[in-house]
Amino acid sequence: MGVGPGDPDLLTVAAVRAIEAADTVAYPVAREGAEGMAAAVAGPWIGPGQRRLPLVFPMVAAAEPRRQAWHDAADRLAAEVADGRSVVLLCEGDVSLFASSSYVLLALRDRHPGLPVRLIPGISAVAAAAAAGAWPLALQQEGLLIRPTPELPQELEDLLAQAAAGGWVLALLKLGGRWPWVRPLLAERGLLADALFAQRVGWPDQRLCPAAEVPAAEVPYFSLLLIRQGWPAVLP
Repeated sequence: MGVGPGDPDLLTVAAVRAIEAADTVAYPVAREGAEGMAAAVAGPWIGPGQRRLPLVFPMVAAAEPRRQAWHDAADRLAAEVADGRSVVLLCEGDVSLFASSSYVLLALRDRHPGLPVRLIPGISAVAAAAAAGAWPLALQQEGLLIRPTPELPQELEDLLAQAAAGGWVLALLKLGGRWPWVRPLLAERGLLADALFAQRVGWPDQRLCPAAEVPAAEVPYFSLLLIRQGWPAVLP
C-alpha cells in the first residue's frame, strides 16, 4: 500500500481505510530498531491497539542479503495472515514504482501463491513534486521517462539525447552524491533554469526550486530532477 512521498495529507482515502482496518501494520526499515519513513507518514492513522511489524530491508548493493530480506518479509506477512490477522504493508510513494513492496509481492507469489493480495496505489514523489512546483509533467504527445540518476556522465548524456529525440520529459530520481557532476553537465546544455529540483517532497524540510539555484554539492538521497528539453508546438 502506497503512503505517498511524505505528507500524511497525501494518503488516499483507500489507504487510510486499509490502515485503520488492519490488525497488523507492516513497514520497511533499513535496520533493526528504526521507525521507517513509511510508518512515520502513516503514523496519524496507526492506532495503539494495532500490531506493528517492522521488516528490515538492508540498503546494500549485494544481491543475496536483499533477496533473503524479501523472502523473510514474505514469510512473516504470510504467517500473520495464517494466524488470522489482516495485514497492510506500507510503502513510501507508490506501491509499484521503484518500491521494495514490489519485490515482496513477487516473493509472495512464489512462496505463498494462495495468499490473497490487494495493491493500493499511492502518490509518487514525481507527481507530488510536479504539483507542488506547478510544473506540467507531460503535455499532449510528450512521453515521460522516470529513471534513477545514472552512475556515469556518459550514461546521462545518452539518456538526455534519447529523451530529446523522443520528446520525453525526464524525471531523475535519487540524485544524492551525483549532483556535483550532474549540475555542470546540465549547465553546459542550458537545461538548469527550466529544470525543477525537488528535495524530500512532502516533508517539513521540502525544497522546490529551479535547478540553477542549487549549488554543485551533494544533496540528500531523496532528491529528484524534472527536465524538459522542449515544449509542444501548441501552447496557450
